[in-house]
Amino acid sequence: MTSGFALVARFELYDEAAAEAFDVLVEQALAGIRVHEPGTLEYIVHTVSDEPLTRVFYELYEDQAAFDRHQEQPHTRYFMTETEQHISALHVTFLRADAGKGPMAN
Repeated sequence: MTSGFALVARFELYDEAAAEAFDVLVEQALAGIRVHEPGTLEYIVHTVSDEPLTRVFYELYEDQAAFDRHQEQPHTRYFMTETEQHISALHVTFLRADAGKGPMAN
């Protein structure tokens, strides 16, 4: 199975005001991702049903190089710098696809 390069990032936000500001920053970052990152195959932001101050990102890239390019983009750097003031915790889990259905599954 071709797995690309994937991760899940879980952001814990301080309070409702932080969540609102964070969500605005997400929309700004997504605008840049859509236009400038053809190697970013999926970049999906989830709100956790019973945890309104949590956001979970699922990110799938063509490969490690596409992820590295994502990390170097001005919109990504701005997002990470500006969100620091709104998050109480960030947990990142890198994934390896073993089976499934989707753009990277054979």
